[in-house]
Order: sequence, then C-alpha cells, then structure tokens
Amino acid sequence: MKHLKYLVLFITMACLSCERDDICAESTSTTPRLIVEFYDATDTDLLKNVPRLTVYGEDLPISNPPTEETEATIRFNENTNSVALPLKIEAENIEVTTRFILERSTNLRLDTNASTTSNVDIIEIKYIPQFKYVSRACGYKSIFTNLIVQEDIDGDGDRWITSIEVVDLIVENENTVHVRILH
Repeated sequence: MKHLKYLVLFITMACLSCERDDICAESTSTTPRLIVEFYDATDTDLLKNVPRLTVYGEDLPISNPPTEETEATIRFNENTNSVALPLKIEAENIEVTTRFILERSTNLRLDTNASTTSNVDIIEIKYIPQFKYVSRACGYKSIFTNLIVQEDIDGDGDRWITSIEVVDLIVENENTVHVRILH
C-alpha cells in the first residue's frame, strides 16, 4: 500500500508538470499575411472584383509571367475582390520592401490574339518586422509595423489601380483588412 501511494504521487506530479503548450494548436495565431481588398473607385464602399487577376512576387519577372497556376503564384487568372499576400521576414526592426505584380485581365495575355494584352501594375510594400513570442511549442511569430503601400508607377501610364489606402499600419492578424485598392 505504501508503494501505491508513491506511485499515485509520482503519476500526479508527472501529469501536473506537463504544459499545455507542448503542442502548438492549429487555432494559434501565426505570422499573418497582408489582407488586401479591392473596391470600386467611384463608390469606395463597394467591393469590386478584379477580372482575371493574377498575383505573383517580383521574383517572377514580368518578362516571363506565369502561364498556369504554380507554387509561386498567389492567385492565377481569378475573379476576386481580395487577396492575402505573404510578406518577407528578414531581420527584426529593419525596414523590408516586398513587391508584388498584380496583373488584370490575364486571360487577354493567355489567348492567341496578339493584339490583346493584360494590364500589369506593381505594388511596393514597406514595413518593419517584429518578432512576438507566442508559446514554447509555437515559438515566435512576426508582426509587421509601419506599413506603407504604394504603386510602382510604370512608364506606359496604362494603370488599372486608381489609388491605394492603408487601413491598418500594423499587420498583426488576418482578421482585418490592412489595405484597400481602388480600381
């Protein structure tokens, strides 16, 4: 009976010493993506689909845009009114610049008619990453502060983006819109 007491005490102590955060739950907030929504330029409260939108990072050159959905494309030839953009994570508290290519009417580039073409605009996103401790099991997540989003004006002047509004200067979660693009 004496040994049984020690066994029960040992098992109880072992159970109490385990921490809940030994496994990172799927519901735990991790590094967020930048949430962008597209709005009508004439009625700025109205969400508006971008026809046949393709979005990819600047590491895929404009001279060789994707012709099909690949791992590197975020959206490919879709009608959509929002997109979640992954931001690069570099050193903490050092400004980072990420650029994305937003191609409207991708179907016109993909068709066989040489006289039709898509419309490409580039957005440039500047921010400062900060690391935030989540838990022992999940480690750290990045948040992005001092958000600046602007259009990189190309030489042809044929822009489909009218203006860009930063709604939230801090990207801390994916539950809110951070940027509104009017077109």
